[in-house]
Amino acid sequence: MSEQEAGLKSRLIEVGVDLVTREGAQALSLREIARRAGVSHGAPRRYFPTHLELLSAIARRGFADLQDRATAAVGDSEAGPRAQLTALARVYLDFALAHRGMYELMFRHDLLESNRLGLRETSLPMFGALVDLVGRARPEADAPVVAGALWANLHGIAQLWGWGSLQLTTGTDDFIPLLHAALDAHLGPEER
Repeated sequence: MSEQEAGLKSRLIEVGVDLVTREGAQALSLREIARRAGVSHGAPRRYFPTHLELLSAIARRGFADLQDRATAAVGDSEAGPRAQLTALARVYLDFALAHRGMYELMFRHDLLESNRLGLRETSLPMFGALVDLVGRARPEADAPVVAGALWANLHGIAQLWGWGSLQLTTGTDDFIPLLHAALDAHLGPEER
């Protein structure tokens, strides 16, 4: 692939990232991405033979961004696994609420070619880090199952908070108490 072709491919992804960030996953049509990139509506097919491949490339950028944020938050090796899990969960929820369109796209595996373009290689290590931390925090637990349940709980908090449902039902204006309740539910109460 020439430098010009690589540049256009990257531009299409960048336009898609911008579009999903501003308008949500439903706005991600090949035609609209091409229009905003200033190319013919058929140009994206040259680099992404299917719409799913372009969506996957866009989602991969979201996973890379989330991974960078998670790595920075959990990077303190002096902190115990519970503190690292708290930091990881906080980053996850902050990302979900600040980047709702990207977040929605990233976890819609029914829309993505997750076995192509390295998407799984970008997303699965994050879950692996969650499993590792859960295993260290609760050595007796089936860490992948507990990590999956915790992730589902965090995902639910993100969705319901984003819709305004949890603020209404709990009367709180901050999701942090919900985050701590989720961690307590899956890891046991934190020793204070």
